[in-house]
Amino acid sequence: MRLVFIHGPAASGKLTVARELAALTGLPLFHNHLVVDALLAVFPFGSPAFVELRERMWMDVFRAAATEGRSLIFTFHPEASVASDFPGRVVALVEAAGGRVDFVALGCAPDVVAARVEAPSRQASGKLSSLALLRDVEAQGAFAYPPLPAAAIEIDTGVVEPAAAATLIRERLGLD
Repeated sequence: MRLVFIHGPAASGKLTVARELAALTGLPLFHNHLVVDALLAVFPFGSPAFVELRERMWMDVFRAAATEGRSLIFTFHPEASVASDFPGRVVALVEAAGGRVDFVALGCAPDVVAARVEAPSRQASGKLSSLALLRDVEAQGAFAYPPLPAAAIEIDTGVVEPAAAATLIRERLGLD
């Protein structure tokens, strides 16, 4: 079982690259917003119930996938409402089942984020799509998060197009 754990800040292209990677590899995509959007229908973002259920749902999916030997792609935006030991617990869970987690770090320059964050596609998907709000929550420390485990691959999505990034990930991780 392989878990391709794609992470990066808002508007760094996580979902876009992950969709390209899923199309190239046939791996299922369990992106962050599947759980976030489901929970936002009932609970405010960051509320105790939201935080508890979000993590439980993520971990339950990883546990079931690991148990069944199902590889998958996951997208993650490190932010303060997620327990700091979450990535380590994911690794422990997957490795205990004989699997492997490959961290992939995406990033881009602040001017690229600023150009992308208010894109219609982000607005249509319910993602953070206001540059003013992004800057406000950043200033409040909402994205303060300890470093994640070392990435097998780091990609600047301001320079590398999504399809090329997905191809690079597939090749470097041997996901043929």
